[in-house]
Amino acid sequence: MPRTVRAALVQTTWTGDKESMTRAHEDYLVQAAEQGAQVVCFQELFYGPYFCQVQDPQYYAYAESVPGPTVERFQALAREHSMVVVLPVYEQEQPGVLYNTAAVIDADGTYLGKYRKNHIPQVEGFWEKFYFRPGNLGYPVFDTAVGRVGVYICYDRHFPEGWRALGLAGAEIVFNPSATSRGLSNYLWKLEQSAAAVANEYYVGAINRVGIEDLGDDDFYGTSYFADPEGKPVGEYASAHEPELVVRDLDMDLLTTVRDRWAFYRDRRPDSYGPLVTP
Repeated sequence: MPRTVRAALVQTTWTGDKESMTRAHEDYLVQAAEQGAQVVCFQELFYGPYFCQVQDPQYYAYAESVPGPTVERFQALAREHSMVVVLPVYEQEQPGVLYNTAAVIDADGTYLGKYRKNHIPQVEGFWEKFYFRPGNLGYPVFDTAVGRVGVYICYDRHFPEGWRALGLAGAEIVFNPSATSRGLSNYLWKLEQSAAAVANEYYVGAINRVGIEDLGDDDFYGTSYFADPEGKPVGEYASAHEPELVVRDLDMDLLTTVRDRWAFYRDRRPDSYGPLVTP
């Protein structure tokens, strides 16, 4: 019997405060459920502005425990609507120990675990080392009601090793919530994540926020999309300027078709890769 997963992505603009931003995403989740979505992923640091445009300790106040109040809030919604939720938040493990994190919640509301962003940039307009420690949980893949789900976050996507680690761990869908600017990375957006989907033979859900926020000049260009394991977009790309809920049907049988065709995992040569990890 054919297997299809109806999956959703949310790209939106900053509403001005954490509570209204959280409520807006609760509404998006309900809208996705009404369209039959079984899994949804929000944008990077979904309940805040992209505060990494500046270096200001006042924004540490956005961090909270994971699991914690926001995760618990969405656990209840996940349970109510039988939806898997990928929830990118600012995590405080303890005072002064902060991570860029995504929690994964199953369709029955169970908190399954979290991914902490491994690759942390420190360039103009993306001063992330001021706010986050590098992740220390590896590249987990979560068994969910829609299959095996992995997460990579924003700047991570420039590094092929993590994409491959997720594939080797059995990922079928990898979500990449992002906050990325028109002038910086637009030329890579449709190429890079589609190439990762091809190289690793899984679906990629690519999410980017939209708009220019008060903290800087970064022009977030949306254009969220799903790439299938042949590198093709599933349906249209989202708007480059407006908030949008993207809902697409993912043909999971295509994973087997492509893996049988290319057998990349059979033909890889880890015995020859030593120099890649030798200092």
